[in-house]
Amino acid sequence: MVMNCDWSKPSTNDLLRLAQNAHTYQDLVHTANKGRVEGGNQLAASWPCSPAYRYEILDLNSQIGNCIPLADICIGIWVHDIECNPGQGAKLARAARTFAKIMKELTPQCLVRLPSGVEKLIDSRCQATIGIVSNPNHGVRKLRKVGQSRWLGSRPIVRGVAMNPVDHPHGGGEGHMKGGRPLVSPWEKPTKAEFRTRMGKRIN
Repeated sequence: MVMNCDWSKPSTNDLLRLAQNAHTYQDLVHTANKGRVEGGNQLAASWPCSPAYRYEILDLNSQIGNCIPLADICIGIWVHDIECNPGQGAKLARAARTFAKIMKELTPQCLVRLPSGVEKLIDSRCQATIGIVSNPNHGVRKLRKVGQSRWLGSRPIVRGVAMNPVDHPHGGGEGHMKGGRPLVSPWEKPTKAEFRTRMGKRIN
């Protein structure tokens, strides 16, 4: 079919084809609206368009911002605001620019890798939010003055060797002197010599 090149005077064939396209477009919109109301993916499979253009019905398990149980989240998705117990509320991965990753689904539990690298088994009924916590530049900003760190809750750190003997086991003496003993905390707890103060990365 040869189209008329004179745009000011469309031919009869051009008008007929435009009318047919408009009718087809209205049918597609009506089918999409019907599928959205009835909520059937089976209806979406019968659409006349290709799967790449079936964007009317979206997968709720992959939309950023949805809060759904861990059992309904696909493996490998980044999540945040995770519950430890069902109905308890968000407890894990709540800080700025943090996220956890769904590693494996083990009914009735789900293996989640936390921001610290620890892999934790959580009840699959616990809810989580898909996506990453906002404000990714939170740790990049510089403080204007020393007092601003105090506003955020941090306090100065004083060395034990700079204290008096009544304040710290490392205190006292002439110059820097630890008293000929391994490094300890202010409460006489060893801090060096392979003394484990916290549990390592493990599946708990």
